[in-house]
Amino acid sequence: MKNLDIDRSALEIFRMTLLLVSGFWAAEFMICCLLWTILGVSPWEYIPIKAVVSLLSIILTLIVTYIIAYMRNINLIIQVFICFVLSILSSTLTSVLDYYLYNAVHPSLAIEYNLANFCYTLFYGLSLFFGWSSFFVAYLYNLEIRAHERRLAASREEALNAKMQALHYQINPHFLFNTLNSVVGLIEEGAPASASRMIMSLSSFLRSTLELDPLRDLPLADELALQAAYLKVESERFSDRMNVTLHVPHELEGALVPSLILQPLVENAVKHGLGYSSGNLEIVISAFREGQSLKLLVENDSKASDKVNIPDRTGLGIGLSNVAHRIQTRFPQSGTLVAGPVSPSRFRALLTMPLRLA
Repeated sequence: MKNLDIDRSALEIFRMTLLLVSGFWAAEFMICCLLWTILGVSPWEYIPIKAVVSLLSIILTLIVTYIIAYMRNINLIIQVFICFVLSILSSTLTSVLDYYLYNAVHPSLAIEYNLANFCYTLFYGLSLFFGWSSFFVAYLYNLEIRAHERRLAASREEALNAKMQALHYQINPHFLFNTLNSVVGLIEEGAPASASRMIMSLSSFLRSTLELDPLRDLPLADELALQAAYLKVESERFSDRMNVTLHVPHELEGALVPSLILQPLVENAVKHGLGYSSGNLEIVISAFREGQSLKLLVENDSKASDKVNIPDRTGLGIGLSNVAHRIQTRFPQSGTLVAGPVSPSRFRALLTMPLRLA
């Protein structure tokens, strides 16, 4: 569906461009005919020549437009320079064609080559081609701004949805029921200190989560602190079975990440790691840099199904699917989530996003 939308958008831009180019040169053609009439020159003898030159101008403009669209991601100054060079070349071709066509159609009125007249025709064509090129660069920029605004609006909506989903994950009855049950069990066993620690850990975790602004990115260190708070609650319940290891370089602690982006991955590691294994659970959370990308890795001991490519959403739980959709909406060009077993007893989820330092 996403590729279909992209193809439809490209087709609409092509149709609009073709319409604008044709209208642009048709208007120039009509203005020239009007000027000839005002100046007392019969336009009929020039119309065939002008029609051929206008047709060539349309073809050249479409070629220039395609080149501009192809290089739209390069530096603006370089774009302007290339547009200027292409405009000179296009104007030179149309000026030469205009000169030779006139002499071919009207041999009795053949015009001798005159540098001043040729330069006038050249600069007239240059102003038209360069004017169109500048307009189309602005048109593409406007489309990019509108697309960015749509992505931003979608990202905000996804962030709000993620906040609600995260709250659902964090305050779901199953989680609270097990935690409070553990508190009751500790009290009955005569371990009020442990029960108090568990309640304080739960309170700290919920308070930190509720105070989050879902529209703001967090430094990776803060995001990991939130996950540490969640894992602290779980470790109070499974202290004899759970071991958590962090591998995060100091220079990446300031990297910006969407808030609570790791929460479903960590919860998935705890839930399925403990659910599928009766032994000890090891959770490893790692971060590393690869070029201009930030990689976040969550691994756990688990028995899982065959490897699944997250963007395809095949056989996924709600949590992983939501993370995949959220990261792809926020970073459509480079945001990915791939998860699956790397061995019969180990499951891995790998997040990729642009590296942005606070």
